[in-house]
Amino acid sequence: MSSNDYNPTPHVIPEGENATPLGVVGGECTDSEKLIIVMCGLPATGKTHIANRIVRYLSFFLDIPTKIFNVGDYRRKLYGAQLPAAFFDHSNEAFMSKRLEACDGALEDLISFMKEDGVRVGVLDSTNANRGRRDHIRNALNTLECKVVFLECIVNDDYVLESNIRNIHLNTPDYKGMDAVAAFEDFKKRRENYFDVYEHVDNKDGAHIKIINNETFVVYNVRGYLPQKVVHFVMNLHLLPREFYLSRHGQSMYNLEGKIGGDSGLSEAGLEYARRLADFAKDVVATEVKVDEETGEEKRVARPARLWTSTLRRTKETAQFIKKEKMTFKWDNHDEVTWIQFKGRARRNLDELYAGVCDGLTYQEIKERFPEEFARRQENKLTYRYPRAHQGIHRLLYAYFMGLSREEAPFVSIPLNTIIEIRPHAYGCTEKRYVLLSKEEMLKDGQDEPITSMPMQELSDRANSHHPRSESTSIDPMNPPSF
Repeated sequence: MSSNDYNPTPHVIPEGENATPLGVVGGECTDSEKLIIVMCGLPATGKTHIANRIVRYLSFFLDIPTKIFNVGDYRRKLYGAQLPAAFFDHSNEAFMSKRLEACDGALEDLISFMKEDGVRVGVLDSTNANRGRRDHIRNALNTLECKVVFLECIVNDDYVLESNIRNIHLNTPDYKGMDAVAAFEDFKKRRENYFDVYEHVDNKDGAHIKIINNETFVVYNVRGYLPQKVVHFVMNLHLLPREFYLSRHGQSMYNLEGKIGGDSGLSEAGLEYARRLADFAKDVVATEVKVDEETGEEKRVARPARLWTSTLRRTKETAQFIKKEKMTFKWDNHDEVTWIQFKGRARRNLDELYAGVCDGLTYQEIKERFPEEFARRQENKLTYRYPRAHQGIHRLLYAYFMGLSREEAPFVSIPLNTIIEIRPHAYGCTEKRYVLLSKEEMLKDGQDEPITSMPMQELSDRANSHHPRSESTSIDPMNPPSF
């Protein structure tokens, strides 16, 4: 196969060659619209998780200035983190006064934020348990020219509720370092303190969204670009915890030669990674640890897993050894289905960066032939496109889940031969990295990028400072792996 066969023309995406760039999504036609989302619901119904995911989605992918105001954060700042369940007793006037102080502090900051120029969305995250409290919030917001939507989370499924409570113990600052059993019982008591006073959202509250067990969705009088974006997004969220596994393709022939782009196949090292990836998929991704309630014994049981790749040859070859077996599985909504493990879906929007006229060149060749383009890319890797190029998204997906800024995203280290496990939760994401093929086992990985300017180095340092690296995954931040 000739070198030219490795350099196909770019895919024509449905939006056309001049599709809207990432930086201007949500642009001028809606830049005056402002939205306030007021979360409502009993503790352990997923409010904070949903609120944080909405904020990340709007601010990261749509570049809409958005901020969350979590009343729990204000309470912890005022009175500390580990407060007993009695602090949430609505009949205790002294405790109620302290909690209202935290609520009003968050509300005041929200109002100040929404008055700022360029701000688009604010989220007030609290139980907001009764009509009186919600009326107080609406009256306080009447001075603002903003749409207000109440978003109520309801969970009456015992399995989902217990899972939420246990995950809250693992992740919330309120129970950090506390015994798991004691934390579970304390949180149940905290939740019970709301039972006598809680009033569900209804039409008298105005525009609202109800999410019931993440199965039923009620949308009342919700109109406009931003509110509809939120509706569509929350209808596709999951409440129960689950993991994502990100992996680049195995080493390609172009990687070995130091070239960018193209559609080459895998090298020998790439094929070896593909075989190890198949074993990892079978033993780790397609199973989960369950504890026998009677014996306390831990064992691995099958769980459903999806497989998404790009449409490029190197990614399909990387996935070629992963077995596709049938199993019976019951969804969160209790529907039982026959499931095909790792049934592949090749998606064009996962294709790596198309390098345009620079496709098939090394960085040195780009610098020599197209010095102006080389310099422009070094100045801004997030929004830069090679001539006739399309955007890549792998680093963006990682940055989105891990809470990194859009500016940091292009400098995230996504090495070859490494699987990144991401587990979202209400207060962020946990991450694990598995190195399946070390650099010592490869003659050359061909992944060095050219040195960038000092501001770019600082962004790279920030983007890669939040996760530990083993010796085998150590990366020079000035030479992150190309993508």
